[in-house]
Amino acid sequence: MTGPEQAAAGGAKPARVIEIAGLNKWFGDFHALKDIDLTVRKGERIVICGPSGSGKSTLIRCVNHLERHEEGDIIVNGVTLRGDKGSVNAVRGEVGMVFQQFNLFPHLTVLENCALAPMFARKMPRREAEALAMTRLERVRIPEQARKYPLQLSGGQQQRVAIARALCLRPSIMLFDEPTSALDPEMIKEVLDVMVELAEEGMTMLCVTHEMGFARQVADRVVFMDQGEIVEQAAPEIFFSNPRYDRTRAFLSQIL
Repeated sequence: MTGPEQAAAGGAKPARVIEIAGLNKWFGDFHALKDIDLTVRKGERIVICGPSGSGKSTLIRCVNHLERHEEGDIIVNGVTLRGDKGSVNAVRGEVGMVFQQFNLFPHLTVLENCALAPMFARKMPRREAEALAMTRLERVRIPEQARKYPLQLSGGQQQRVAIARALCLRPSIMLFDEPTSALDPEMIKEVLDVMVELAEEGMTMLCVTHEMGFARQVADRVVFMDQGEIVEQAAPEIFFSNPRYDRTRAFLSQIL
């Protein structure tokens, strides 16, 4: 039984940490997100899946305002994301994000890449920031790479550095945007192992991925999107064995 389920069984549901209501997003004339409603509770792990162009990445990018939404509400830990600097910074202080591409600075060492955000965002002294960075590199099991540059690492190692960098801001929520899609098959497991460990520690997670084994193992809920809409959402044991809608069944038949 997972953390949210245990709390529910005990009579008290965990707090809502993300509330999305009536979310709409356009790119020009293209309606990318259509009336999205989604609630995420503390400690919950949500896997978002669906075909290419279904709006998955756009949705989680809206959560930390990497994309601006035109209609609806996004509330993160009680802060309504309005687009002003104050609300954006407050939300980004709670939310870490890992992208498809690693987005590491090639001219900085691994340690410097990780220490940069707490130094600038938290005004942390360099020595303290580097000590924090080392603990996070140990957390993803690559402290020995701290003095190397990103291009000296494998893709899997670079993605683990990206996770460590996100953790350096001590987020309460982690967003993953297809974190293994740019990796060779033999490197995927080392990244997924770190993500599984974060999930087991109770990190609230929204993960866009096609790694359905990860969804079965880790997710409290699987959300299926198509054409900018949430078509279906359910616990993994129901989602994979008895999906309600034809669109979901057709998608699963192609990837399983």
